[in-house]
Amino acid sequence: MAQCDRTTFALGGDLPVHRMGFGALRLTGPGYWGPPEDRAAALEIARLAVDLGVSFIDTADSYGLGASEEVLAEALRPYRDGLVIATKAGQCRPRPEQWVPLGRPEYLRQQAELSLRRLGLDRIDLFQLHRIDPKVPAAEQFGALKELQDEGKIRHIGLSKVTVEELEQAREQITVASVQNLYNLTDRHNDEVVDYCEKHAIAFVAWLPIARGELAAEGSPVTAVATELGVSTSQVALAWLLHRSPTVIPIPGTSSPVHLKENFAASDIVFSDDQLARLDALG
Repeated sequence: MAQCDRTTFALGGDLPVHRMGFGALRLTGPGYWGPPEDRAAALEIARLAVDLGVSFIDTADSYGLGASEEVLAEALRPYRDGLVIATKAGQCRPRPEQWVPLGRPEYLRQQAELSLRRLGLDRIDLFQLHRIDPKVPAAEQFGALKELQDEGKIRHIGLSKVTVEELEQAREQITVASVQNLYNLTDRHNDEVVDYCEKHAIAFVAWLPIARGELAAEGSPVTAVATELGVSTSQVALAWLLHRSPTVIPIPGTSSPVHLKENFAASDIVFSDDQLARLDALG
């Protein structure tokens, strides 16, 4: 793998963002249900992320039933120039443990309106379909997003958890600015999607970039490289994603200021060709 630009990507071709993003799922209560128990700490994390240089924050209407969006608005308004807050709709939360795809056009429209209200925005820079609902024709779901875009309520459209085939189907109807799929150093089942996104200048937003912490655990396969560089294993995992493709935007989430600073500092890590080859081979 060739070394690539680790700094910025132009989302949708016109929104340059720093490629180390921040996932705002944890700015919610236990089980990602309701508001955070320590609201002051959640506000501090959101502000610190932007102070460090994060310019891409990912959230969703279903994170805390809107609580994540509310925390971001309280912490960050008035928003700094260049800050992109991406949100999603298309999953409902009937119970704390349930995430159910719901892509009826009227529901997507309602959720977009609610996200605009909670975030205090006139237009959402990136509005993503959280899941393609198998019970609703995909064309109707894409069409609802296109209508919102045509009305000026969203700027760019993104998709989440999609295959190349689904992405190609969507692109017959809409311009896709981003794809958000699970991807990390040891789980590369979305390699084909990453390559497709790079070919077509589509942002690939990588969720679970540290594999729920497994890559940061003692004895993980990246320990040797981390020791050589004097950094943490989680930093190596994040830095590898930035090297994987110039379109990849990792969105690590944390409620710890220490981990947040560590995550963002991973942007500065440069691998030798040998180290990069060894990490590539882990997949």
